[in-house]
Amino acid sequence: QVRLVESGGGLVQPGGSLRLSCLASGFTFSSYAMRWYRRAPGKEREFVAHIASIGGITRYADSVKGRFTISRDNAKNTVYLQMNSLKPDDTAVYYCNTVSRPDYWGQGTQVTVSS
Repeated sequence: QVRLVESGGGLVQPGGSLRLSCLASGFTFSSYAMRWYRRAPGKEREFVAHIASIGGITRYADSVKGRFTISRDNAKNTVYLQMNSLKPDDTAVYYCNTVSRPDYWGQGTQVTVSS
């Protein structure tokens, strides 16, 4: 059974940083690409970042490019999202997702960027 548990969200000021974590289980983690998505209030869920199974290839939404970094530790079955230079527009619930089961979503973790 696929399970994805996000953590690390919180309230930060503009310009601040957070690191999100997603602990995965229920599939062969190292065999699959992982992604981060987010859903802001009143908006559809949108793609944020992608990382290949071995971590060598990454892709980002234009809105976060240069500010966010996706990484993974296959030994820990964990994918991370380092978020720097945060903006109020980054406020959203953040979700990780596995290509293994793209229809599965966990609870997400709330990120609020505000003064």
